[in-house]
Amino acid sequence: MRVRPARPRLPAWTSTLIWKAAVFITLMCCGLAALLGVLVHRAMTHQTVGTAREKALTKLERTIKAYETGARLPRGEGIDPVGLPPELRALAVGGKRGTALGEQRGRAAMWAAAPAEEGAAIAVSVDFRASEQTIADLDRAILGSSGLAIGVTLLMGAFGVTRITRRLHLTAQVARRITAGDLDARVDDSARNKDEVAAVSRALDTMAASLQGKLEAEQRFTADVAHELRTPLTGLNAAAELLPPGRPAELVRDRVQAMRSLTEDLLEISRLDTRSERVELDSHDLADLAARTIRASGTDTVLEVLSSPRVETDRRRLERILGNLVANAHSHGAAPVTVTVDGRTLTVTDEGPGYPEYLLASGPQRFRTEGTNKGHGLGLTIAVGQARTLGATLAFRNRETGGAEARVTLPGPAAPGATAPPRRRDEPPARG
Repeated sequence: MRVRPARPRLPAWTSTLIWKAAVFITLMCCGLAALLGVLVHRAMTHQTVGTAREKALTKLERTIKAYETGARLPRGEGIDPVGLPPELRALAVGGKRGTALGEQRGRAAMWAAAPAEEGAAIAVSVDFRASEQTIADLDRAILGSSGLAIGVTLLMGAFGVTRITRRLHLTAQVARRITAGDLDARVDDSARNKDEVAAVSRALDTMAASLQGKLEAEQRFTADVAHELRTPLTGLNAAAELLPPGRPAELVRDRVQAMRSLTEDLLEISRLDTRSERVELDSHDLADLAARTIRASGTDTVLEVLSSPRVETDRRRLERILGNLVANAHSHGAAPVTVTVDGRTLTVTDEGPGYPEYLLASGPQRFRTEGTNKGHGLGLTIAVGQARTLGATLAFRNRETGGAEARVTLPGPAAPGATAPPRRRDEPPARG
């Protein structure tokens, strides 16, 4: 089997719009300069050679008259002078007058010849060095002006393209910020701009505003529904406690408790969506915090401690994250479930089938579960929201040896970004 050699790839920067525009402008300018240079060169050469021919023919007329009157001819003129081009002599001997470029005494000259008696030719020459120098100076001027014009045009084109690409980069940056969840991000292109880039920027701003309005309406609806459900659920829970002991009473209490948990989860998600919560920092030992969370979950979870520093974090929120991850591992994974504490990283692993592809690709989704597993699909969504509030990172992956792995990495010693005051709309988001 014959293997084709790999084609060489150009560097990534060659695919940018600035580089493509620079190459296009350079090629166009070089082509235009070459065309104009050739035309000007040919026109100037034709005019210069024509002038030299007229001078040579005029001088030839004077020489012929002097020869006919028997006057003494200057050196280099007369019958078959030295340096006369052979093709011009043959033309004159054939009975015709003509001119030709040649040399006389090592210098460029324009020759003119006419037939003379007895198969000879009478000829004269005109110095052509000045005309040659004029043509050479013209060629240098064409090259210099073409190079200058190409440079100026390239700079002006690069400046214009850079302005456009800068606005395109800003639009792409705002689109990425919106994708990351910053719905307040806007391009805010100048109203004076009326080009296609401005149309794209304004369309993106309109889309972001519409999306933000719909999401805020959805968040308000979720919060209002969850809030309104709390009062009747409280009464329903109290009424369920008055039922006589038995299986029906247990079923009612179980469903009421599930509805209360769902309502509390919806309220928590609505608060996280608005990003209005603030963390309460305190110093905690991660191993003790993980052990307390495992005991509160009432599950058979293994705790492994590799290193356990004290960290500044919000205990309630971190316990919420870890508790949801442990509960999800037991509900959707398989034993043994292990919590590993390694520095500022907490890892929850299980031996189940792993996370579904949609979760690995786009993260947890509300009210979505796989198969016939019970649940509402809110646990991991809450964990992601609480991690964002803490300034931590929560990553999901499937291990090569089988099973799922969720890794929580707490921020460094600096205070989490969530404790900062609310950001203005025109202020760019902090990195990370």
